[in-house]
Amino acid sequence: MPPDGYAWWYVDGISHDQTRAISIIGFIGSVFSPWYAWSGRRDPADHCCINVVTCGPGGRFAMTDRGCAALRQAQGSLEIGPSSMKWTDGRLIIDIDEAGALPRLGRIRGTVTLAPCCISGVELALTGDGAHVWRPFAPTASIDVRLDAPGWQWQGHGYFDANFGTRALEKDFDTWTWGRYPLRDGCACFYDATLVDGVRQRHGFGFGSDGSPRVLDLPTASLPRSGWAVERSTRSDAGHQPAQVKSMLDAPFYSRSLVRNRIEGEDTTGVHEALDLRRFRSSFLKVMLACRVPRRAGWTFSPTRQA
Repeated sequence: MPPDGYAWWYVDGISHDQTRAISIIGFIGSVFSPWYAWSGRRDPADHCCINVVTCGPGGRFAMTDRGCAALRQAQGSLEIGPSSMKWTDGRLIIDIDEAGALPRLGRIRGTVTLAPCCISGVELALTGDGAHVWRPFAPTASIDVRLDAPGWQWQGHGYFDANFGTRALEKDFDTWTWGRYPLRDGCACFYDATLVDGVRQRHGFGFGSDGSPRVLDLPTASLPRSGWAVERSTRSDAGHQPAQVKSMLDAPFYSRSLVRNRIEGEDTTGVHEALDLRRFRSSFLKVMLACRVPRRAGWTFSPTRQA
């Protein structure tokens, strides 16, 4: 992977009763790590992590920036420190053992299993030169969450995608919004962005239960600003007003939430994110982030080692 490069693999899930949600991201070249930015982004492998966010009663956050000694890759598997993502018999098995950040310290441990209903062939370049690519591998999936915490054993609908790039996000983007909404026969995904040169991109796909894509061009609908006043919007049927159901992650430059929406006449609740990279460019904000994203450069792969 070149300097400035990155790759991330993203999984989320919402419980059937919509009271709990989870997101997990495996990063190489951790794009939201202040440590990667301060390093000059010379070595993506030296800034990797598995970020875990649980939303609901007892919700937690973990994101530890780790050095290259903590990274092991093989076909179908990614290990970063004590956590891993591995394909086994057509399912993605995620073993989690991470240190929770303030204000809820302690370990986040358990296993999350994602079973895709299909694998999509869509690959979307987010910039004209292909420097940033989105790959929605499994827009429709089931998820089984088994964490070592009371009430954190549940099933629901899930999602799995990946992003790859050769330049820092803030070099090319000012803002973006993304959303995925489960439907009776698949899923709807929207990826809209404003580039630093002012060009606006609008992408919408409907995925059938077999993964087959179709263009889905719905009008933009505003959402209230996040708790940190990040501007937000999504796509929705004309005349419908989407609404936030639950906040998953609220940061000065980033918002992830559960949003109730209507897509082609169908009511649905999905995951939405909004990103303001104009704010992320701030040196002061990166200092703030370092309090939530600790750096742990050393690692030894040993069954008795934790960090």
